[in-house]
Amino acid sequence: MTILRDLSIFWVMFHVIFLFLILFRSRFARKKTILAAGIGMGILMTLNSVILIVYGIDVISKLFLFTCSIPSFIFFYVMSTDKRFRFLLTFCLADTTCLWIMAVTNLLDHYLGGGQYVLMFVSRLIACPLIEYLAWRYLRKPYLELQDAVEKGWGVFAGLAMLYYLLLVVMVQFPTNIIDRPEDTFLCILVLVLMLFSYATIFSALYRQLLLYRKRQSECVLQEQKNALEAQLENQQQIRRMKHDMKGHMVTLAGLLAEGQVKEAQEYLKGVETKMTALSGQFCANPYLNAVLAQYSGRLEMLEAEYKMDIQVGEEALPYMELCQILSNGLENACDALKRLDTEKREVSVQMRYNGIYLLIRIRNKCRDDLYVERGTIPATDKEGRGHGIGLATVQEAAERLDGEMFCYTENGYFVLDVMVSCQEVKTNVKND
Repeated sequence: MTILRDLSIFWVMFHVIFLFLILFRSRFARKKTILAAGIGMGILMTLNSVILIVYGIDVISKLFLFTCSIPSFIFFYVMSTDKRFRFLLTFCLADTTCLWIMAVTNLLDHYLGGGQYVLMFVSRLIACPLIEYLAWRYLRKPYLELQDAVEKGWGVFAGLAMLYYLLLVVMVQFPTNIIDRPEDTFLCILVLVLMLFSYATIFSALYRQLLLYRKRQSECVLQEQKNALEAQLENQQQIRRMKHDMKGHMVTLAGLLAEGQVKEAQEYLKGVETKMTALSGQFCANPYLNAVLAQYSGRLEMLEAEYKMDIQVGEEALPYMELCQILSNGLENACDALKRLDTEKREVSVQMRYNGIYLLIRIRNKCRDDLYVERGTIPATDKEGRGHGIGLATVQEAAERLDGEMFCYTENGYFVLDVMVSCQEVKTNVKND
């Protein structure tokens, strides 16, 4: 019946890779990551399988740290976007979880299954996919979100996870397997239970960090909405002033025409048109989107950047809150990127197309020559301090609320942000002045 034991070991080795990939953030595309992981881990699993067959379970248990854990750590570290303690925590979390499953099922089979390995095989067969489902369903999204949100504090959690990993390896396998040391069984059970409570403490602390991050993100969103509404109010006030000034302009034009000064009236009318365009910053008929574009056009002019606005949106009543979020965060990132460039290289363009069902937004700006972002990934921020690095995440969330998608990538020295959303016109009651 040792074949069941050996198969269960291969099963756990296979699934520890899946559990790790659920929580892992690669700096390569998904297909390339899966292909590389399959080849690299396939070689390691083959090597460990040969050692298991030739030398037996006792030898492979003692050499597993050196024949699998350390090589896989180095392999995935090279591929990882996250470095240092964030990666260490992720790696140790996956490994200690699977080691915990192996230790518990080993004890259950020895004391309840008669050491026939049937209970071990069945319990591992069920436990590994169950843990992966729970990790995918409840842990993956907040855990990845936390890695973007929290800069410090990972060292303590990573150190604790690494100590538990080493403690489990030593407790279960040295000097012999735990089932051959009945005097240490109770101590091993205490360690296994303590590990559960310790990880519960880690996840509780991380969850509180996530709540703080979401609170800061919500505050940023509300501030953006406030800025957009204030810009809209200022835009409306400018329009009211222009309406009031038009009375004076009409009197002047009427006087010039009454005296037959047609040429002078035409010149005066051109001046009025130029002034109105400058005051309104009219980029599109939608007042909310126009307010955001007008606000950032002023900032781009202060940066002495060359910018183009190609906005093909009419007076449709669109979900302006989400669209203003997308525009403001996208243009904020563009402004940040342009600040790091020489003045003559500062260039940005904004394109919007609306066909009545879908709205397409593209923000394209010059970026650093060494910046590389592959399509389908979100680059990590390199800003110092807290509260940074949530702009693109906010754009993505706003797009998802509108059943849309966001993609960003670098291309020929430009950073490109593409957003497509389902954006049918909504009915609102708008009061005209």
